[in-house]
Amino acid sequence: MRCIGAVVVCKAFALTSLIFRFATVSGQRIDWQLARNGSVAYARMGMCALSLAMVLLYWMAGGRWDMPFAWLVIVAVGLGFARYGRHAADGERISLQGSRLVVERETAGRLERAEFDRSRVRVEPKTGDRSLITLSAQGRSVEVGRFVRPELRPALASEIRRALRAA
Repeated sequence: MRCIGAVVVCKAFALTSLIFRFATVSGQRIDWQLARNGSVAYARMGMCALSLAMVLLYWMAGGRWDMPFAWLVIVAVGLGFARYGRHAADGERISLQGSRLVVERETAGRLERAEFDRSRVRVEPKTGDRSLITLSAQGRSVEVGRFVRPELRPALASEIRRALRAA
């Protein structure tokens, strides 16, 4: 019994002593949160308000054809913000806890979840070094890494491999 306890303590120490660039470690759990890094610039919204104010001044001075074009631009910008908002929460979450690797991908409000046995997972690039990372096991596969720059994907793949071996 004491040997089994010592092994568990050693594994817990091994997990907490690993240093990850993309992941966070909390106890026996390792999480990778990969998400879009985009924010709406309030300056763009301010530019729309400023252009609307300028067109309003022209309209008051007699330029009757300026206002419909300004509203057309405002509607186009609004549609762009709506499309952006639909994908603002897109992301990928990879969790390794115990013997399970769980991958959750959210795209436009739709959540996909895949669970793998940690000991059987293969981590490999899809086609080349700069391609997406394929996690596969038990006849299923999931591609991750959409929100990581292509030159950093090999580092993410090796980090996931290292965590799978150490856990």
